[in-house]
Amino acid sequence: MTAAEPPLHGVMVVDISSSYAAPTASMYLGDMGADVIKIEPRGGDDARGWGPPFLNGEAAWFLSVNRNKRSLCLDIRREEGRALLFRLLESADVFIENLNPSKLEKHGLELGALSERLPHLVICALSGFGMSGPDAGQPGYDLIAQARSGMMSVTGDAGVPTRVSTALSDVAAGTIAAFAIASALVRQQMTGRGEVIDVSLLEADLAFMAPRIASYLAGDEEPRPCGGTDSVVALYQRFETLDRPIVVAVGNDRQWQRACAALGLTPLSDQQDLATNAGRRARRAEVVEAFGKAFAGMTAGEAIAVLQSAGVPCSLIQSLSEVVSDPQVTAQHSVVTQQHPRAGEFRIVGSPWRLASDPASRAPGTPAPMRGEHGRSILSRLGLGNSAIDELVEAGVVWAP
Repeated sequence: MTAAEPPLHGVMVVDISSSYAAPTASMYLGDMGADVIKIEPRGGDDARGWGPPFLNGEAAWFLSVNRNKRSLCLDIRREEGRALLFRLLESADVFIENLNPSKLEKHGLELGALSERLPHLVICALSGFGMSGPDAGQPGYDLIAQARSGMMSVTGDAGVPTRVSTALSDVAAGTIAAFAIASALVRQQMTGRGEVIDVSLLEADLAFMAPRIASYLAGDEEPRPCGGTDSVVALYQRFETLDRPIVVAVGNDRQWQRACAALGLTPLSDQQDLATNAGRRARRAEVVEAFGKAFAGMTAGEAIAVLQSAGVPCSLIQSLSEVVSDPQVTAQHSVVTQQHPRAGEFRIVGSPWRLASDPASRAPGTPAPMRGEHGRSILSRLGLGNSAIDELVEAGVVWAP
């Protein structure tokens, strides 16, 4: 198959967001070929200071979520800055923001009015709790969303609610937003109509919690932290071996039979009341104890080899040092290397997809921009000459290196 233009080639995205969730959305759109203009305050996105670690002054967190973007530092609190923003939006296809609703109104960016003014525009608002309801104006972070969605109530060792230790809510919300934006762009291309999209950290985490909430609403008892076991599937958990823990996922009755045969537990597989997941769940403690005894005499490597040869899903619980050198991760080019003018060479997680029509879709693309790096070139595309840009810089409306 010959290489093709990436799917969003020709789409222009203006992104005034900061932090991690909304920038995830614009990064994925950029990975798909969109031209993403990142509008930053004159001092830069707050995430530029999220560290250590820093690579020659560039925050690793910022580098991980801002590839394939161009940076313009613009003070949208100033009338002149807002005028430049609106000029960009007139030719843009997508507008992404994560400002508090009161700040949007203050800056003349109230979404309903903006949609009326620019009906072609796909507008995506990312927030902690959504655009309506009693807490619409409350600030939200990953920790708060994980707590409020119930995610922490089912995570961790028994009796100890625990946060999933990564920016889970942010990445989830950003990914959902990218999907919703891409969907709205399909209609925009056909009809010229834009859209206003509402994505929140809370609802992103509720989507993750959907199976647990469904079970509870169907009559299951309220779940509690259970050390990584699953509330519905019996044998979906961690086990200790002679040297390190592993996880085993017996997801169906055939895998149950194969696991028992591989571990020499055929007396269990012969019992008819254990032939289904419901039966195994009813006798979970007994089943877990039997598997635990089998693993107690094996190393993790031996257990993995035995289970994999039988077609039973299992894995080591890998540290990050093992993850980044995992042969499967390496083969899929999941971690990519980029060269930054200040940070130098660094490695980040790449796009979580690959396109058969575009082999370059696995390429790392351009690294996160330096603060205001593309400001002059973006403004010149709006028809501003060097002297006009210099006046904006002198007046404090624009910051350019």
